[in-house]
Amino acid sequence: MALLIENIKKLVQVEYEPRTLVKGKEMAQLQTLDNAWLLMVEDKIVDFGSMDSIDKESLLFRNEEFEVIDATGKMVYPSFVDSHTHLVYPASREIEYVDKIKGLSYEEIARRGGGILNTALGMKDISEETLYNSSMRRLKEIMAYGTGAVEIKSGYGLSLESELKMLRVIKRLKEDSPLTIRATFLGAHAVPIEYKCRQKKYVDLVVNEMIPRVAEEGLADFVDVFCDKGFFTVEETARMLGAARQHGLRGKIHANELGLTGGIQLGVKYNALSVDHLEYTGDAEIEALLNSETMPTILPGAAFFLGMKYAPARKMIDAGLPLAMASDFNPGSSPSGNMQFILSMASIAYRLLPEEGINATTINTAYAMGLSHELGSIAKGKKANVYITKEIPSIEFMPYSYGSNKVETLILNGRVMDMEKF
Repeated sequence: MALLIENIKKLVQVEYEPRTLVKGKEMAQLQTLDNAWLLMVEDKIVDFGSMDSIDKESLLFRNEEFEVIDATGKMVYPSFVDSHTHLVYPASREIEYVDKIKGLSYEEIARRGGGILNTALGMKDISEETLYNSSMRRLKEIMAYGTGAVEIKSGYGLSLESELKMLRVIKRLKEDSPLTIRATFLGAHAVPIEYKCRQKKYVDLVVNEMIPRVAEEGLADFVDVFCDKGFFTVEETARMLGAARQHGLRGKIHANELGLTGGIQLGVKYNALSVDHLEYTGDAEIEALLNSETMPTILPGAAFFLGMKYAPARKMIDAGLPLAMASDFNPGSSPSGNMQFILSMASIAYRLLPEEGINATTINTAYAMGLSHELGSIAKGKKANVYITKEIPSIEFMPYSYGSNKVETLILNGRVMDMEKF
């Protein structure tokens, strides 16, 4: 099956020589092609170019099954890549939202048994089928806003059986959804109530039982740890990342959301694929990240929802770093997986140029999932995951118009998604 999009007003994020990431001053550069066409065959991007150069008869001759989409007045982008979510969860937590309005902090809610621990209680009793169905609905929701790939973390189980339940659901989502999905084991998301004052014992459980079992069953692509104030220490995180490495799983870290804890430096030391949150990032942290293979990833939705300080994105880019931005879709601190909103936040809250925001939500988030060789830009041989916008005037309109859905058509694996039937 071949799919040709023609008369594209602007084809965005094209690459003739594909890159794995974009950093520093390069983040302000975005290659585009006006009045363009894009050809996809099966699930791959095969070719693209200017309408002045198209030989449609030749393309039709080479492909028996052929569908043509006229994109006059519309733009085509690579689909969003959301490299940090927790979208498999049993229930929303809007009651805690009222506590936040009344002035309680994230840490205070957690100490009272709310937050992650509250969701973990619900995870214990929910059936796997119910969890799967609610998570699939959330996947459809993020697809509608142009997301084509997503990382999903466990971490609301906090016991071996509940964590395995979550990871089995993620595995089913991988198999049944057209989205490209990566699974991350986050058993060290919080310390369960029954291990209060016995945190080392819980770390022992993660290291000696959970990680080996997850690896044995092939349920995760990565291992993550919440290394921050009130959660897991640098020493405990090092133990868990070391165990992950021994079982062939690369690490990620929730780092420096609540303080200067050393999580970023530890992530670099253990060659973590990404360090995420980063509200507290200083000169030492930036220096550690420079020349590393670790992608600094900011989660604007969480900082916005919790009323926290914003990570120094501008300073990080100006220092020469790459930067990714993901949704952190979860029930407690970022109850939205809308990557169009994250793109808008990149400019509104973090003062990134539209080009920088697009790079931060496509090619660099693809790197943070280990997928930039096949996603994040429009290049020959990459996976055919793109979206067609409604008629919009410019690239700048994407972050500017923060309250509306600009996506008209989503194409994943070379096929047009019918959101009503899917």
